[in-house]
Amino acid sequence: MAADRLRDVEIPTPEAQLAKHPHELSGGMRQRAMIAMGLMTEPVLLIADEPTTALDVTVQSQIMDVLHRITAEHSAAVILVSHNLGLISQNCDRVLVMYAGRVVEELPAADLHTRARHPYTRALLAAVPDMVRPRDQELAYIPGQAPDPGNLPPGCPFHARCALATERCRSQRPPLELQADGSSVACWVTAEVLV
Repeated sequence: MAADRLRDVEIPTPEAQLAKHPHELSGGMRQRAMIAMGLMTEPVLLIADEPTTALDVTVQSQIMDVLHRITAEHSAAVILVSHNLGLISQNCDRVLVMYAGRVVEELPAADLHTRARHPYTRALLAAVPDMVRPRDQELAYIPGQAPDPGNLPPGCPFHARCALATERCRSQRPPLELQADGSSVACWVTAEVLV
């Protein structure tokens, strides 16, 4: 069964690979082996936490192609956890953006770059370098530091880093609310400022 799962994820000569130690495999082969391990119990849901970290762009694409094919063949769903917004945009149907352990925005992946509403989501998108930015233009960044998850401040956990924060943001935690367009956002100023 192990050799069959390795074959499923396109590892060549899977029977021979079973005798190898992890350090004898490339990074892409190790990621494929992890996906194969995840398939051993025929799951209906795979959670892929940073499956392409430290891999070059070509291998990233191959790993995502394997995940797509495998989930289709096994009728499984995938939760893709990643900081790579390009990877998320290209491979997900819906996006949940988290800050300080809570969902602050949920929206269709197709809308991520055009209809993001939460200030944190917008700041993340603005901080992604691109090839069209003039070389002399400073890169965008999110000021400050993330709060201690064990000691969250009152109100919105992002308020200390948010240019739009109000007194209400500092004192009351906003709930994740469904918007008219079907997305959800946890932000007090969204309706007034970010529309």
